[in-house]
Amino acid sequence: MADISNATKMGVAATGLLALLAISAVAVGTFLPPNGLSSGTIAPVDRYRDSQVGSEDITLGDQTVPQLMQTDIFDLMVNDPSFRAFASSPGFAALAQHPQALAAMAQDPQAFAALAREPQAFAALVQSAQAADAQSFAAQGVNAQAFAAMVQNAQAFNALAQHPQAFAALAQHPQAFAALARHPQAFAAMLNNPQAFAAYGRDAQAFAAASRDAQNQAAMSANAQAFQALGRDAQAMSALSADAQAFAALNQNAQAFQALGRDAQAFAALQSAAAFQALSANAQAFQALAQDARSFAAAVQSAQSFAAQSRDAQGFNAAAGLALAQNAQAFAALSQHPQAFAALAQHPQAFAALARHPQAFAAMANNPQAFASYARDAQAFAAASRDAQNQAAMQANAQAFQALGRDAQAIAALRADAQAFSALASNAQAFQALSRDVQAFEAMAANNAQMFAAMNQNAQAFQALARDADAFQALAFNAQAFQAQAAIAASANGLNAQAFAAMSRYPQAFAAMSQNPQAFAALASNAQALQALARNAQAFVALANSPHFAALAREPAFAAMARDASFARAIQAN
Repeated sequence: MADISNATKMGVAATGLLALLAISAVAVGTFLPPNGLSSGTIAPVDRYRDSQVGSEDITLGDQTVPQLMQTDIFDLMVNDPSFRAFASSPGFAALAQHPQALAAMAQDPQAFAALAREPQAFAALVQSAQAADAQSFAAQGVNAQAFAAMVQNAQAFNALAQHPQAFAALAQHPQAFAALARHPQAFAAMLNNPQAFAAYGRDAQAFAAASRDAQNQAAMSANAQAFQALGRDAQAMSALSADAQAFAALNQNAQAFQALGRDAQAFAALQSAAAFQALSANAQAFQALAQDARSFAAAVQSAQSFAAQSRDAQGFNAAAGLALAQNAQAFAALSQHPQAFAALAQHPQAFAALARHPQAFAAMANNPQAFASYARDAQAFAAASRDAQNQAAMQANAQAFQALGRDAQAIAALRADAQAFSALASNAQAFQALSRDVQAFEAMAANNAQMFAAMNQNAQAFQALARDADAFQALAFNAQAFQAQAAIAASANGLNAQAFAAMSRYPQAFAAMSQNPQAFAALASNAQALQALARNAQAFVALANSPHFAALAREPAFAAMARDASFARAIQAN
């Protein structure tokens, strides 16, 4: 060592100094909190320190897990006894690989904990949700009209749902049966003895003649005046002539119609002109629903629940109900973010303009404060967007902002309601959470034209609904469940008994599955994950009451964190 030159010594010293600086940088990066999802929003707490830092813990690549473990939300959860119990259990890491499903299940934890103990029922519901997800947008629009009709005539459809075979026939021939139902005494006699009227299926004109001579007709004489009135009803005779097969349908479903005739409540429902008008106006949807009795019963239940909830929701009206049903998936996803939704409902046209440019909107939602100043000068936002490559808050998504800046219609909407920028900044945490919820954000962007138009046309109703988060979520879930049930009814397989029973017991759980069937399909195939949920039901139910748990589960690094050795040490250390 004595022969080492001064230059060599200086080189060794420099190398050592660089190494020391590198280690210090790692230490600082590990232990100082980054600007994470909740920085500055929750009172500071003592963060987790891993006392056993080894070479396997120091990586020069992806730092998302260490950064997530340095956030306030992680500190809150790692000190939560329920979270520690859940995270310490076998299978938690497997369950954490399904973060979207986990966050959704936190909305109805007791139902999902129970379903986890019935893996076959869980799988059956997931299959039904997948079938619903496959239906076309046009079919959703048709179903929405039927749903609105059922909501407005909930009592009548609930009574008819008890007689699915007869309802299927009514749905096939709505105008003919509506004509008969306007003459309830004659119709009751026909329901009681359908075979006696089967021959008129070949000659409706003969029925008209017989009705006018009812006193001499064996099947009519006991109710002669009622049949004579029917025979003189030109509109009714025209409807029967146009669809004489209604007589054949009556005969082919004799027992079902006889049972309906004996059910006073159901028979009274038949006299509802509004119910038959709904049947006639939405024939395709109701015929599809009638194909599967279980799906029809479940759909009626969803409509009835929606009707009851809408009566309790202040300011909510039929037009808003139809709009919600037509955009059920988007509204159900947004119902998980009520504070952000309230802001959207206050400024629908401005946010619709932003939603047409989802990449730019996502950047704004992730960093709302950077755009707050544009509330005073929307024209400055337009100019900045066109020069996005030189704007700190825009340059990472420059092309997206440039496209927004060139969209004259969008800029006009923002100029007309520049306070949307203030709303974005005033609800920063809510919009940041929305931007991290990929499913909700994509649903909003994909359906932006229809959804925001509905919100704009029914502004007061949706603003009122935004103030009642529980009602909003319940309404959205029931509308989405109906869409799913209608799709299942129209599918070749229908709704099996196991899925129907589970859907009846856990309607909100099914609605949550319908929001993201792919995520739940992956979970259903992971037996270890379902077992972890079933075995830790109490801890999961307790956790679900914490908004921080859902926020943590939605973080992109959550799944990787659950498998990380430092996470296990953090759980054990507390």
